[in-house]
Amino acid sequence: MTSASHSTAIILSVEGLALSDAEKRLFASTNPLGFILFKRNCDTHEQIRALVHDLRDCVGWHCPVLIDQEGGRVQRLKPPLWQQFMPAQSCHSKEDAAGIATYIANDLNALNIDVNCSPVMDLLCAETHDAIGDRAFSDNPQEVFEKGKAVCEAYLAENIVPIVKHLPGQGRAISDSHLELPVVDAPLAELEQTDFEPFRLIAKAHCADQTWGMVAHIIYTALDSEFAATVSKTAIDYIRKDIGYDQFLLTDDISMLALEKYGNLADRAIKTLESGCDATLYCEGNLTEMESIMQVVPKLRPDSLEKYERSRIRRRQAA
Repeated sequence: MTSASHSTAIILSVEGLALSDAEKRLFASTNPLGFILFKRNCDTHEQIRALVHDLRDCVGWHCPVLIDQEGGRVQRLKPPLWQQFMPAQSCHSKEDAAGIATYIANDLNALNIDVNCSPVMDLLCAETHDAIGDRAFSDNPQEVFEKGKAVCEAYLAENIVPIVKHLPGQGRAISDSHLELPVVDAPLAELEQTDFEPFRLIAKAHCADQTWGMVAHIIYTALDSEFAATVSKTAIDYIRKDIGYDQFLLTDDISMLALEKYGNLADRAIKTLESGCDATLYCEGNLTEMESIMQVVPKLRPDSLEKYERSRIRRRQAA
């Protein structure tokens, strides 16, 4: 087993600072595409490097290892061992945003982490919930695009794959999708000129092929009044065809309560993949839940594998 072609269409998580024997057995037998780390998994430089090595050893190849290291409130690597960075809203220029991304990329490279769930490209609105809040760059779509593009380019220059989020735009959500399912009722024409615009612009950028996108657990009634975007074929088709973002699409965490109405974790995993997402994401690190989910998650589809491989070209060329 040497590549993503053998992998199942999921990013998994782990419980603690080191792998248990049971986690090792599960990962080796089910071949998840990759893993995501959280604060609970991060202690020292040496410990994180060892954990990353062991995760890749389980699946037998240099699989992607993700983290949320935006700066501001969402920063898994924290002082005193790592610098505290300012939130996106405090970046006064695209140079500020790119500079922070470069520092973060250097931290990640030192730990052998190669995918960052950043930048947030949601549009700041009057009603934006604090779950996004100062993680958003601006209330101006062009400014959000320019700063988000600068962040993507800075990460890619350091061989870190960026994940733009949260497609097609979470800025109008007035509740936290960790706790409930937000509903956005704005007309499509308005959304296209505002919330969706930064993602439409980044989709046209030269760097787009090397980025991933993260899809929001939000109902956009203009697209689908019944299903959240992550489980809506209509919404995913819109993201790919109308917004034009036809890159590797990862869901937000399927354990978030926003998806509770769509079934148990295994049901949610399948529904996100059936909607057209390329991979699903599970973040709680619960072994029993992962064992249940992995009974149903299929291998990457051929089209998803092609998008994944396209995103890794820069890293392969640098190796």
